[in-house]
Amino acid sequence: MDIEAFSELFPLFSTANPETIEWLLSVTTEHDYPAERTVLMEDSWGNAVYFIESGWVKVRRLTGDGETVTLAIMGKGDFFGEMSVLDESPRSTDVVALSPVKLFSVSAQRFIQLLFKDPQLHHKMLQLMVRRLRNANARFYWRKQPPALKLVKTLLLLAENYGQPTEQGLEIIQLSVSDLADVADISTKEVEMILSKLEGKGWIEMGEGRIHLVNFKQLTNLANRA
Repeated sequence: MDIEAFSELFPLFSTANPETIEWLLSVTTEHDYPAERTVLMEDSWGNAVYFIESGWVKVRRLTGDGETVTLAIMGKGDFFGEMSVLDESPRSTDVVALSPVKLFSVSAQRFIQLLFKDPQLHHKMLQLMVRRLRNANARFYWRKQPPALKLVKTLLLLAENYGQPTEQGLEIIQLSVSDLADVADISTKEVEMILSKLEGKGWIEMGEGRIHLVNFKQLTNLANRA
């Protein structure tokens, strides 16, 4: 991948110096994982940061009763693993491929060097981590809203961050009912009912492992209802 394509794909590097990206590309390792493969294990020590070139992953955590809960969904252009590298602690979550996924990894030592090489990159990293915190805060404030609003806001957030434009509208991966229920903080029955209603209205289309947000305006209007 050339420098320009790399900086366009990954927002983290949108303001980085070309020399920084050139150096980074010389020290990255490529990985390919099939769907359902665990990429990172909880409690393992952080030895690399991963960048998603294509595909989707979910971040999950083991609960006290032995069950797993999905905390977040990530797609092309995002990155993960940086927290355990920055604070030098074991990972607190698992990362699992939801689809075939292609990743770049950078060792912990190289990643820290990278941040010191380019002040613009350091600043961009902070901006993106703040955005993640804002998204997490937004989900916290949604907790008392009706299930339909919570699910629609979850779909819109995924589309805004990772959606791919198509003739049918913005396209995102069709997540399992249980993953959507975890992320939106509603029940699986509510997810099934709401998706069916949205599809019946013609606001979304589902099939072949994808959800198309057909009527983005109506979905946004619904999400903005207090």
